[in-house]
Amino acid sequence: MASKRVLVTGLSSYWGGRLAEALEANQEIETIIGVDSRDPTRELERTEFVRVGTQHSLLRRIVEAAEIDTVVDTRLIVDSVVASAGRTHENNVIGTMNILAACGGPDSSVRRLVFKSSAHYYGSSQDDPAFFTEAMERPHPPRTPLEKDLVEAEATVVDFAEKNPEVSVSMLRFANVLGPDVISSHRRLFGLPAVPLILGFDPRYQFVHEDDVVAALAHVIRADLPGVFNVAADGVLALTEVIDLLGKRLAPVLPPWGTGLAATALRRLGVELSPEMLEQLRFGRGLDNRRLKATGFEYRYTTREAVIALGEHMRLAPIMRGAAEPYRYEREVEEFLRRSPHVRTHPRRRDRVNGDGAVIAPVAPAE
Repeated sequence: MASKRVLVTGLSSYWGGRLAEALEANQEIETIIGVDSRDPTRELERTEFVRVGTQHSLLRRIVEAAEIDTVVDTRLIVDSVVASAGRTHENNVIGTMNILAACGGPDSSVRRLVFKSSAHYYGSSQDDPAFFTEAMERPHPPRTPLEKDLVEAEATVVDFAEKNPEVSVSMLRFANVLGPDVISSHRRLFGLPAVPLILGFDPRYQFVHEDDVVAALAHVIRADLPGVFNVAADGVLALTEVIDLLGKRLAPVLPPWGTGLAATALRRLGVELSPEMLEQLRFGRGLDNRRLKATGFEYRYTTREAVIALGEHMRLAPIMRGAAEPYRYEREVEEFLRRSPHVRTHPRRRDRVNGDGAVIAPVAPAE
């Protein structure tokens, strides 16, 4: 069944907003509804925003009223430095349970669920395989609160799939993301003039470009692909190669013992290294990406190309800073632009329309 009526959770997150933009370009999708407890961070045309958290009773009312057939959950916290352990658990585990409760049941209209997860599910250890496949379990029990939450959240999704066989459930585990706009701990680390390494370690790194993250989510929605999929670009690089491609200097200053204590000094530079990141700086991680590619998905960037693209952006960023005003959501303005019969030109497309709402011709922007 093709997705016609889509609900995006976490609309105000970076990934929720980016995905909603991509779905708006697909004219086969009739309805896009985004939910979040915070204001949207991207200007959207067709997406209806509802300010609501993860209360399952409210979400179920929205699902039932809009006859949602596809739910895409983008709200997972995958960087433990952006929120406390308690808030992360509430979001990743309790929030996931509530969303699934709103989707299930014999009378539910939901027939597809897409869950955005993370390769942190696998962890990072000395005796890891060269590349994790989707069929592999973690070689060791979760070591950090974030890893425990990811494992528990995914187990909840698997349990939902077993109890609701009529729903096609897709789960995507993403490698570390790089891109010009996405902000992550690795991005902050690579923004330092000299990138610190752990003495004696040069781990393998595999990335995925932010555009490929959005494309992978849209691909799974469009193609209806149940199951688990790794999402990571082709190729791996040693961390020293990454630093060289970015035009940065090496700073092997973190000791192999007591690394966590030594890393606290980096907080003064605005970089906080999570326990998951410190393990990657030791042992790295690789994902087998063949299963998703076998469905017809094509990555635009290899790991090397994603690093090079980030390096180019970082070199140009000081020149381009302040060139564009950031979008700010104003409910009254959005209601006017969307609902008023007097609006005849869309602020983004700048198309001229006739009285029936049909596009006549594009209007050139004012000088």
